[in-house]
Amino acid sequence: MLPRTILQVSFRCIDLSSALPKKRISFLQTLTTEQFLSGFKTFRMDGKKEPEESEDTTSAVSVEDTNPSSSTESSHTSSTDPGLLAGETVVREGKAAILFPSANEVFYNPVQEFNRDLTCAVITEFAREQLAQRGVRILVPGEKDRVVVRLSEEENGKEDQEASEQPEKEQQKEDEGDKKEYITASVGERCERGLRVLEGLAASGLRSVRFALEVPGLKSITANDYSAKAAALIARNAQHNNVSHILQASQRDASMVMYEVRGKKERYDVIDLDPYGSPSPFLDAAVQAVSEGGLLCVTCTDMAVMAGNSGETCYSKYGSMSIKSKYCHEMALRIILHSLDQRAAVYQRYIEPLLSVSVDFYIRVFVRVKTGQVVVKNSASKHALLYNCVGCGAFHLQRMGKKMSQGKHMKYSAANGPPVGPNCEHCRQRHQLGGPIWAEPIHDITFVQKVLGAISGNPTRFRTSKRIEGVLSMVTEELQDVPLYYVLDHLSSTVHCNTPPMLQFRSALMHAGYRVSLSHACKNAVKTDAPAGVLWDLIRCWEKSNPVKRERLSETSPAHHILSAEPTLQACFEIREDANPQSRKRHLTRFQENPQANWGPKARANAGGGISSELKDKRKQFQGKRKKPITDSSQLKSLPCKKFRKGTCTHGDKCCYSHELEQETNEEKMD
Repeated sequence: MLPRTILQVSFRCIDLSSALPKKRISFLQTLTTEQFLSGFKTFRMDGKKEPEESEDTTSAVSVEDTNPSSSTESSHTSSTDPGLLAGETVVREGKAAILFPSANEVFYNPVQEFNRDLTCAVITEFAREQLAQRGVRILVPGEKDRVVVRLSEEENGKEDQEASEQPEKEQQKEDEGDKKEYITASVGERCERGLRVLEGLAASGLRSVRFALEVPGLKSITANDYSAKAAALIARNAQHNNVSHILQASQRDASMVMYEVRGKKERYDVIDLDPYGSPSPFLDAAVQAVSEGGLLCVTCTDMAVMAGNSGETCYSKYGSMSIKSKYCHEMALRIILHSLDQRAAVYQRYIEPLLSVSVDFYIRVFVRVKTGQVVVKNSASKHALLYNCVGCGAFHLQRMGKKMSQGKHMKYSAANGPPVGPNCEHCRQRHQLGGPIWAEPIHDITFVQKVLGAISGNPTRFRTSKRIEGVLSMVTEELQDVPLYYVLDHLSSTVHCNTPPMLQFRSALMHAGYRVSLSHACKNAVKTDAPAGVLWDLIRCWEKSNPVKRERLSETSPAHHILSAEPTLQACFEIREDANPQSRKRHLTRFQENPQANWGPKARANAGGGISSELKDKRKQFQGKRKKPITDSSQLKSLPCKKFRKGTCTHGDKCCYSHELEQETNEEKMD
């Protein structure tokens, strides 16, 4: 006979505004069977308590209740919960709740939450601009009056006048817009006049689900992935988040999906490419598949290639030779922009960079793609070769082409060069040749200010809003017409002297009549229109008050050649008030420290789940190798012999490394 049980009701408040109905009987009758069973705990009459689920399991049951405050959490649930399979995990980010396999079958990296938040913010502002022309007004939850943020401290009367006239112009546009008939578009709703979005490599579909739940004014979202498991997971996540009416899963090659919509009426308004590694195989199809004036979002995580460790590989992928230098992160941004513009020019198209950022271990660019044969002719003058001194780090740009105005016509010709001699004029070392790279501005400040204004006015929309505000604030402060930058630490270390304070060095440049700014890509960057000779004059002046022991310098060293010359200008290191940028005064989150260990790229997704055995062995072998150096030769017996593994060890039992571990693993494999 089955034991009798007593059911004890356990209610859980989902929202503070919800309350338990007074008539509990009628309330219980409205519950479904699954809801009924999931809300109760079972106790046996003999006093023995049935095994309960953990608190993590209980908190993960209500996976449909997304957190509006945009938090990320991971909870393990049992297979008995509705909508979940065995071993699955619920990942919450933004307003999305994603079902995720516990094994590494589908790629997911929580580090890139900043990337996804920033993308949602950029696409929202892009949709606001595009849909206003189609008679659609978007509604963003939590957004109040629009604010255009300006952080520059220019004191020119013209700019002050423009700033004062800006609200009047915006108000006039709003008044004109009120006379027109607009339809409104909210998040989670399908807009017939909205944007068509493609995520070419969607993995779990987290990014696409967030687009559907957080970006208004979308007509359709195609989340594509070549993996069958990923495509199935995308479809389940779309249904789980109730966005199947907007989001469609696709299992195809991303390039073929884009190649098939090259017709003008079938192109996507927004294409997002965030691959594991290099996006180069998809760029040719992407520049053709995006609509006229559409938005192309590209992420590159192969920073070792783009930062100069493998220049030949960078050239084969992006058509540009990377250089290992202090400005490598901004150079990586300019390399991917060069590659995009070069591929677009083949089809009489060109790019307009809206925002380009270097964050953590990757770079992210947002560009607008347009068509125009006349503008494409300017392409050669937008790209430049790079001459980099291997001794002192001084660099010079050489444009690939030049254009001259002749009345109503424009004449194009090859540029003159090179801009440098065989050896550096400052340290007499040789030059490296890199590039070509994008030499035009990498941001559209007007667009960036709109995104920044939306983030500042609605700080609770994203979990990483503070960091987005800090990064975009630095972007608006950068000198847009000055490619690349110097690093103050590197300048001082070249001559082996103490590093001057950043404010004093920036003030010295301003006293000399030059412009200077920071860079979001490097903490101690000095982006200035001053030539390299002026920078070395400032370092020479600083060295006189902070002398180095010149007798220890080699006569062939860069430091000896630089310090042996007298400065041609006298530096003034008195601190100016305008030398301190607004982002620094306001203590914005600009260069965030890694919140936890191993903050970086994750292991590539494995079709069978988990990580490969080779990667496990490699991690185990090198774990703590630098922290725990081997001082006693007897400790080597705990490490496997590599030569024995290859069958080339001739030492036998006299080998200082272990052969037993290898034998045990072989026996296990045979079993």
